[in-house]
Amino acid sequence: MLKEFKEFAMRGNVLDMAVGIIIGASFGKIITSFVSDVLMPPIGLLLGKVDFSNLFIDLSGQPHPSLAAAKAAGAATINYGLFLNTVLDFLIVAFAIFLLIKQVNRFAKKPEPAVAPTTKDCPYCASAIPLKAVRCPQCTSELKAA
Repeated sequence: MLKEFKEFAMRGNVLDMAVGIIIGASFGKIITSFVSDVLMPPIGLLLGKVDFSNLFIDLSGQPHPSLAAAKAAGAATINYGLFLNTVLDFLIVAFAIFLLIKQVNRFAKKPEPAVAPTTKDCPYCASAIPLKAVRCPQCTSELKAA
């Protein structure tokens, strides 16, 4: 695994990687906005006007009307709504990267298939002769049948 990582790390250009990281971070922000601002509100509406970013479990034992109020009070909370948003965010990014890698691999140059040799070397004069030859055309030596 370490060898594979080393090959991966050495394969690319540092500048290409930096550009990829910057674009990836920007893409991540777009996806986060898409999930929290576009995708989750209609899903919350369909599930009974639920605001996923405001779903939490208050561990302090005192009731708080919203996550912001609980955080302002310094209450310990489990923010499972934000976690759901983050999981959905990750799944969308992972799927987009999967599609991108799939397309890159499709367009990547495939290795040429190995071509079977059509000639062999004469054991006497080392010239190239057809595989089925029984006599060398250069030195006229008789060859062993294959």
